[in-house]
Amino acid sequence: MTDGLVLPPGAGGANGTTGMTLKVGAGRSRVWSAFESVVQPGFDVGAHVHAEAEELFYVLEGELDLLAFEPAERTPRDWRSWEGADGAKVTRGGPGSVMFVPPDCPHAFANPGTAPARMLFLVTPTGHEIYLEELAELLGDGPPDNVAIARLRARYDIAQLTPMVPGRPPG
Repeated sequence: MTDGLVLPPGAGGANGTTGMTLKVGAGRSRVWSAFESVVQPGFDVGAHVHAEAEELFYVLEGELDLLAFEPAERTPRDWRSWEGADGAKVTRGGPGSVMFVPPDCPHAFANPGTAPARMLFLVTPTGHEIYLEELAELLGDGPPDNVAIARLRARYDIAQLTPMVPGRPPG
């Protein structure tokens, strides 16, 4: 029999550059990884799509702009202006909002506010924490190299549709 895991608030493997704290990952689960994420004001993950992965985002605090639909046209401009052929539009979600993303569904999130937002992030298959470690190295302190980020993402089943925009620290 294998024991489970109980973590107190704030515990886990923190990655300050990406704002993600790993709660459960490949070391514990064969199926999924779970993160608590702090999304800084202005951060935009960039619209992207996964061929295999499924993701679930649950907003805990603050507000996030959320996209989880196929747009009538995938344009390289700001995904927040995208609309689905059925009239779907980007939603602003507050605490309790959930975004489920099946494979092949374009999706994105961004913090439009002036304060950090927090969310619970689940992804399957497991191992997303390895991608996040490599992403943190790329982000560093300077402006993001979107070409390098797109190459990294392609190695991890992430097809980049619009650029990532790093957030700004609060204050």
